[in-house]
Amino acid sequence: MLKKYFRKLESIIALAQSLMTPKQFIFLSSILIGISCSLAVIVLKTFAHSVFSFATSINAILKLSFINSILPIIGILLTVFVIKKVLNGTIEKGTSQILYAVAKKASIIPRKQMYAQIVTSSLTVGLGGSAGLESPIVVTGAAFGSNFAQNYKLAYKDRTLLIGCGVAAGIAAAFNAPIAGVLFAIEVLLVDVSISAFTPIMISAATGALVSAIVLDETILLSFKKQEAFNYHNIPFYVLLGILTGFMAVYYARNFQRVEHYFAKLEIGPYKKALIGSSLLALLIFIFPTLFGEGYESIKTLSEADPGKILDNTLFGDFRNNQWILLLFVGCTMMVKVFASGLTIGSGGNGGNFAPSLFLGSYLGYFFSKFISLIGLAKLPISNFTMVGMAGILSGLFHAPLTAIFLIAEITGGYSLMIPLMIVSSISFAISKRFEKYSLDVKGLAKKGHAFTSNKDSNILSTLDIDTIIQCDYLTVHPEENLTKLVDLISHSNQVVFAVVNNEKELVGIVHFNDIREIIFNSYRVKYTLIKDVMKIPPATISSSDSMEIVMSKFEKSKTAFLPVVRDDKYYGFISKSIALEAYRTKLRAMTIE
Repeated sequence: MLKKYFRKLESIIALAQSLMTPKQFIFLSSILIGISCSLAVIVLKTFAHSVFSFATSINAILKLSFINSILPIIGILLTVFVIKKVLNGTIEKGTSQILYAVAKKASIIPRKQMYAQIVTSSLTVGLGGSAGLESPIVVTGAAFGSNFAQNYKLAYKDRTLLIGCGVAAGIAAAFNAPIAGVLFAIEVLLVDVSISAFTPIMISAATGALVSAIVLDETILLSFKKQEAFNYHNIPFYVLLGILTGFMAVYYARNFQRVEHYFAKLEIGPYKKALIGSSLLALLIFIFPTLFGEGYESIKTLSEADPGKILDNTLFGDFRNNQWILLLFVGCTMMVKVFASGLTIGSGGNGGNFAPSLFLGSYLGYFFSKFISLIGLAKLPISNFTMVGMAGILSGLFHAPLTAIFLIAEITGGYSLMIPLMIVSSISFAISKRFEKYSLDVKGLAKKGHAFTSNKDSNILSTLDIDTIIQCDYLTVHPEENLTKLVDLISHSNQVVFAVVNNEKELVGIVHFNDIREIIFNSYRVKYTLIKDVMKIPPATISSSDSMEIVMSKFEKSKTAFLPVVRDDKYYGFISKSIALEAYRTKLRAMTIE
C-alpha cells in the first residue's frame, strides 16, 4: 500500500517536472526535501525525547540512574547488529562523507543512507549513547537531496544544490533555526555556492523549520527563554571565555580521535568491541547521568534558576544545594564528555559531535561564569555565558563561526547576545584554527589526502585525479644515443620535450626542443653530439602519489611547462601545465553551483 502511494507521488512529481521550467522544479524540489528532512527529524527527536522521559521517570523511582546506564549498552549492541545484518556490515559516519560525495562521487550518495542513519542513530543516541542526532540528520537530508535528484535525472550542479537543501533543512528542523541551517550548508559543506543558489536552500531550510515547529513540541527542541541584557563591562570575560572555548575545542577534537582510533585498532569482533565500549560508557553515565543521550535537557537546566536539579537522582543528589559541589560536578562532566562521545561512536554506535559541542560549550560557559561569581571577582550573567559558550565550542570544533553565532541567536529567541556571540565565536575559531588546520569532521579526509577547506582553489585541486592528466605515451631517448635519433623523433611527433632514461627505465634527464634548436640544423653536430651532453636535470619531478595542489605548486616554483612523472623510481610520463589548468577550469565550471 505504501509502495503504491510513493509510486503515485513520483508520477505526480514527474508530471510537475515536465510542466515546469528547470528553476521552478528546483524550487518545488527544495520544498519536498525540506518536508522529508523535517519528518526524519520529528521521528528521531520524538523517539529520543520519549526514551529520556521514560528513563528519567524510572530513575526518579529508583533514586539512581540505573536505567540510564543500561539503555546505552542495549542501544550500541543493537546498532552493531543492524549494521552487520541489515546494512552489509558497513556504515559511513559523519558529515565528511557528504564533502567526499560532492567532490569525488559526482554528488551521488547511496540510497541506503536515506534510512541507515535514522535507524542506527535512533538506536544509539535515542537509547542514551552520548552523541548527537544532528550529524545523522544532516547525512540523511543530503541523501534525500542526492537521491531525489538522481530519481529525476538532474545534473551534477542540481544534485549538489539539492544536497545543500537537505543539509540546511535538517539543521533548520532540528533547532527551528532556518538561518543557521542555510549557513551550515554553505559554511561547512558547500563552500562554492553562488548567490542565486541561496534561494532554494533558504526555501528548504524554512520549510524544514516550519514543519518541525508545527509538529514537534517546543520542549523537545533546544530553546531558551531566560537571558539577561548584554553589559559591555563583561567584554573582558567574554574574551576569556573565547580563549577557553578555543582550547577546549582543540582538547575535544584530539581526544575524541584518540578514543576513536583506539577502538578502530582493536582486533576483536564488533560485538565484543561494542560491549567493552558501551560498558565503559555505562560506568561514566552512572557517575555523570547528564552524559545520557544528547544532553539538551541538562543544558536547559543549567541556564535556568535551579541548576542544582542536574544532581537529582545521582550519587551527588544530597549536595544539590552546594554550589561548589555542583561546580565540581559540572567541571568533571565537561572534561569526560569527550570520552563518553568517543566511546559511543568508536565502539560501534552512530551519532555526531554537533550536540556534544553544544553540551560542552554550555557546561564550560556555566563553569567559567559561576566560578568567577563564586570567588567574588564579578557578578556575571550565568545564563548568558552558558548560551554563548555553546557558540564558542561549535565554532572551534567545526570551524564554523557564522553557523555558531546565528544558531545560538535563533534558539535564544533574539539577537541581544550578538556582540558576545561574535567575540567568543571568532576568538575560539582563531585559536582552534591555529592548532587544528582542519575541523573535526574534515580531519579524517585530510589524512587520506582528500582535504576540503574554505580555500576554493585547494578544494577544486584536491578533487582532480592526477592519473587523468598524466601523458604516458611520450617517446623517450637513451643518454648514449646521438642526436640523430632525437631529430628523427621530433620530425615524426608533436613532442617538444623528451625524457632521457637509462636501461633500467630510470629518469636521468630531459631534453627540450628549444635547448637544441641551434644544433639540429648542423648535421655534423647532430651526428657527433650525444644526448647526455645536451640533457638537463629536470627542475622538479612529480610523484604519482602527489596531490594536484602539490603538482601545481611545483609548476609555479619551476617556471616550466612540462614536468616528468616518476612512479616506483621509474619514468612514467609527463604532465603538461596547460592540460592541468584546463582540467582545473573544467572542474571549476562543473563545481560552481548556480
